[in-house]
Amino acid sequence: MTENYAAVLYGPNDLRVGKWAMPEIDDHEVLVKMESVGICGSDVKMYCTGRCGLEVVDRPVVMGHEGAGHVIKVGSKVSSLKVGDRVAIEPTQPCRACALCKAGRYNVCRRPAYCSTTTAPGNLARYYKHVADFCHKMPNNLSMDEGAAVQPLAIAIHACNRAGIKLGDKLVILGAGPIGVLCAMTAKAMGATKILITDTVQSRLNTAKALGADYTLLVRPDEPDQDVVDRIVDEAALGAEPEVAIDACGFASALRVALKVTRTGGTVLVVGIGAASVEVPLSGALLREVDVRGSYRIANTYPAALDAVSSGAIDLKPFITHHFPLQKAKEALELAKTGQAMKIIIHPQD
Repeated sequence: MTENYAAVLYGPNDLRVGKWAMPEIDDHEVLVKMESVGICGSDVKMYCTGRCGLEVVDRPVVMGHEGAGHVIKVGSKVSSLKVGDRVAIEPTQPCRACALCKAGRYNVCRRPAYCSTTTAPGNLARYYKHVADFCHKMPNNLSMDEGAAVQPLAIAIHACNRAGIKLGDKLVILGAGPIGVLCAMTAKAMGATKILITDTVQSRLNTAKALGADYTLLVRPDEPDQDVVDRIVDEAALGAEPEVAIDACGFASALRVALKVTRTGGTVLVVGIGAASVEVPLSGALLREVDVRGSYRIANTYPAALDAVSSGAIDLKPFITHHFPLQKAKEALELAKTGQAMKIIIHPQD
């Protein structure tokens, strides 16, 4: 075993790759030699601003929470994994004792240890330890890159479950970043028949169209909300208001459009992480009995995500667009923040 190295965020735009302490596992943990780690939109927000949602970087934090690798050491009480197993890492280590965890909603545990936050280090490192119960064996026909990309797919599956996607639904997704595109791919697999995705970057829309969206709509950042609503319904071939709208970007304008465009009795699902406070036309949506729901991280969808990729129901290969070695993690994040890449994978062993 060689020395450990990790990509550590010290503050906004201050990412350094350097030596990092080798993790010491306890009885219930495994040590993983990391092979592939994806870059997420939340990583970009943390890198650019030092915060994302409720998380604020006030100490050095190892980045990365979309990871896959080989188990190289197991704790004395671990029976589910052995040395050599290929695992996709579900990046949480909830308390499993609170009422929410006991109800199966461990994604909203009040005491989580979630990768790449101040509660737990991330896995953008050569070696990383994790509780064995949240390391999932990968099917033999999945690559390490696909194993890493299963993490955002599991988020998308949870989001679509929360949105109640069903056969025949018309769906609008605001934001053609990785989560938005994966929501489109997931919704299509669940039976949605017309999917429109919007974005301000044409290259993202091109990728979204290739991967599952039926229609795309390029919008201007300063375009009036009602103009976007009208274009979605009248110009984009949906033909009617959608049953479901998913805000996958976290911008206030996207949430306003979602609340206005969703048909009466429909559902708005918010999966994008936005500002702590936004002004939206909530009353009009509520008076039309539009359900507004949040979706946070992952809850019980990792096995489904792995099976979906293994079976061919969802193809992640074209979703993965760029590769970097660990020492170029900063360059990878700089590319990610331009919006020109879809899914970037970093290879810690390179």
